[in-house]
Amino acid sequence: MATSLRCVLRSGKNAVSAFQRRAFHKSCPAAAQVTVRDALNQAMDEELERDERVFLLGEEVAQYDGAYKVSRGLWKKYGDKRIIDTPISEMGFTGIAVGAAMAGLRPICEFMTFNFSMQAIDQVINSAAKTYYMSAGLQPVPIVFRGPNGASAGVAAQHSQCFAAWYAHCPGLKVVSPWSSEDAKGLLKAAIRDDNPVVFLENELLYGVPFEMSDEALSKDFTIPIGKAKIERQGTSVTLVAHSRYVGHCLDAAAVLSKEGIECEVINLRTIRPMDVESIETSVMKTNHLVTVEGGWPQFGVGAEICARIMEGPAFNYLDAPVTRVTGVDIPMPYAKILEDNSLPQIKDIIFSVKKTLNV
Repeated sequence: MATSLRCVLRSGKNAVSAFQRRAFHKSCPAAAQVTVRDALNQAMDEELERDERVFLLGEEVAQYDGAYKVSRGLWKKYGDKRIIDTPISEMGFTGIAVGAAMAGLRPICEFMTFNFSMQAIDQVINSAAKTYYMSAGLQPVPIVFRGPNGASAGVAAQHSQCFAAWYAHCPGLKVVSPWSSEDAKGLLKAAIRDDNPVVFLENELLYGVPFEMSDEALSKDFTIPIGKAKIERQGTSVTLVAHSRYVGHCLDAAAVLSKEGIECEVINLRTIRPMDVESIETSVMKTNHLVTVEGGWPQFGVGAEICARIMEGPAFNYLDAPVTRVTGVDIPMPYAKILEDNSLPQIKDIIFSVKKTLNV
């Protein structure tokens, strides 16, 4: 050490300045970890602050901070006029929200679960989805219907349905189904700003899951365009298409299959309606195989629609095997955990279907 210092002193000013420039290697700062719950909360907070026409209403969204704490802190910040607790009457408060949208406000209507939206489906479909068309474009209905969708855990048949295919069947609605925190924030902000009614399908089991978010995604200007899918993993062997929680299942299955030399391309749909068929077709033309994954029932489901669109389009001629669907079982959801697990797609089911499609 003494010898090195003597060399520096002998070498004069240039060596000293070089010595001062040396520093420890600095790695890029790690992306922030944000849960889906907090990402949704950020999105609503930023849009409430940005546009005074935006307000939130639903059961327990205000003083209780939301049944799943998604609206935590918003009532204290924005007060009773913009964060509104409603009675347990989906038909009533959904009608109020749709009427407010027609009057020029931009409501966020929260369902404690989308299973309860069936009580208000007339308001969602007949009042919200059809009015812009029936008024010849004179009356927009800028509203977001949001809340947890699909199976949770141990809540049985009446609280476990996936409504992606139900609402995506209806013209006039946009239907969004995010997976990650970035999806949740960017798509919810886009939905609130959209002049059309948007059904925003969250997943209760994802609320507490943390995902990395970039500085760009954390900014107040960040949005994700509705109707555009995202390739979460590049691959050449087979295309996996999923939405919501099952994107994660596909990525886990892809990691296992990669060790066996099978490289899966995983597409996160993000939006169910309008569906980004072009991204799916482009991927299928590359991989020549397709597996769809969803938690809903098989008949007339999201996967069934993808199969039809691929068959009708240019990608059909590129398929080397029939499209395979991985779905929930075609029964009402059982209560017992072992039966529930066997009624929903598991990672092993995706792996099995991929190998069956590839005939390996």
